[in-house]
Amino acid sequence: MARLPRLTLPGYPHHVIQRGNNRQAIFVDRADFEAMLALLHEHSRKFEVAVHAYVLMDNHFHLLATPSTADGLPQMMQSIGRSYVRYFNGRHGRTGTLWEGRYRSTVIEAERYLLACMAYIDLNPVRAGMAARAVDYPWSSHAHWLGLRSDRLLTTHALYWALGNTPFAREAAYAALVQVGLGERQLDALTQSALSGWALGEPDFVADLQKLTPRRVSKAKPGRPPMPVLSDEPPA
Repeated sequence: MARLPRLTLPGYPHHVIQRGNNRQAIFVDRADFEAMLALLHEHSRKFEVAVHAYVLMDNHFHLLATPSTADGLPQMMQSIGRSYVRYFNGRHGRTGTLWEGRYRSTVIEAERYLLACMAYIDLNPVRAGMAARAVDYPWSSHAHWLGLRSDRLLTTHALYWALGNTPFAREAAYAALVQVGLGERQLDALTQSALSGWALGEPDFVADLQKLTPRRVSKAKPGRPPMPVLSDEPPA
């Protein structure tokens, strides 16, 4: 069966995952993390992609981003991927591939999943046992949204603005959201949707999304389609 193209639609938030080949490290030290952040900043601006959240782990990274154009996100990821491999191989004296194939991504329904996806991304180091608290991990967007540092890479989404009328209120509300964490169903939905490429949202959202693209946005129901009902009556 032919592989489906990625689901990429301008104006919608996308959850993106890029992994290292065979789970190998793609960041070895501070310089590598900083190089990736610089590339993300440069190419997100170049290709008009608003990055709302990120986390750089040892062997993979996550982004939550909204492209302004249909080609913006794939062009950004392709440019970053090529540039970072050249940098990484040159710096660490290696050759060959670094990535586990193409990046994975999907569109998410903002009203239902955007803030949850931000928390999912910020809590990734905690789930992996790399930090006791999200705020303790330096290579994510979490500290920016708590007002602890200013990160030039990030663009504020309207749903974050709606968390409060003042910066302090928004930061406190977001901190509380991350503190509560996510349930297993939310975690699984956010992970599997990005890995599979199926849109994540309520049925009405998915149905409306399907009208915008010829690419299938949700998994087909198992089994054959129903057969038409035949009438015994002769035609009129």
